[in-house]
Amino acid sequence: MALEPCPTIFHLANPSSLNFSVITLAALVDSINPCAIAVLLILLETLLLTNQRKKALKIGLIFILGLYITYFIFGIGLFSALSLEKIQQFAPYLHKIIGGLAILIGLFNIKDFFFYGKGFVMEIPRAWRPQLGVILRTVTSPIGALLVGAIVTLFELPCTGGPYIFALGYLSSITTCLKAIPIILYYNLIFVLPLLILTGLLVLGFANIESAHRWREKNVRLLHLIAGIIMLGLGIWVILS
Repeated sequence: MALEPCPTIFHLANPSSLNFSVITLAALVDSINPCAIAVLLILLETLLLTNQRKKALKIGLIFILGLYITYFIFGIGLFSALSLEKIQQFAPYLHKIIGGLAILIGLFNIKDFFFYGKGFVMEIPRAWRPQLGVILRTVTSPIGALLVGAIVTLFELPCTGGPYIFALGYLSSITTCLKAIPIILYYNLIFVLPLLILTGLLVLGFANIESAHRWREKNVRLLHLIAGIIMLGLGIWVILS
């Protein structure tokens, strides 16, 4: 029997079984995470302040590639685990658990809008940040940037990977691994898109490190609020659908 060809990004699954907007919205929530933006700014700061724009572009793109690859590998691994027969036998309950997870993530993000910095925060824990900053400021090579991208992903996932876990859980309940691969690739492209745009703006001189830092600090609460509202809506939709 011939294997089913891998679908293209324009024909990922039967529309009746996959609401593609759910994946896109979850990826957008993941992409506006202020942590990844802060990490990228720290990584490029020294290079841009010393006017090494070509090197900053190279380091920034390789760092983003490291994020992308690590996130993708984690996604395939988790999707495979969630697709196991022992897990899928609880599929009716899994659907509700996925929706509940999204609602919980949404509520935590909304909490961060009103009470930022208090209790559990949907960001890299503050206690980890000094060590992470030390690691970032030592990066001077492409290999180092690639490794840092992987390390940062591991730092972020426990606290900021909620939308990704939600999306993977949703996918595992409606499609196969073969069809999920291009969807996960698409999700990760959305995830890194703001970082690619920010890198371009900084390297081309349309923005600078100081203004980017100020924008992040000014809007960090708003980003949490937007993420919270979207995840809350997705969770309710999944439970009711």
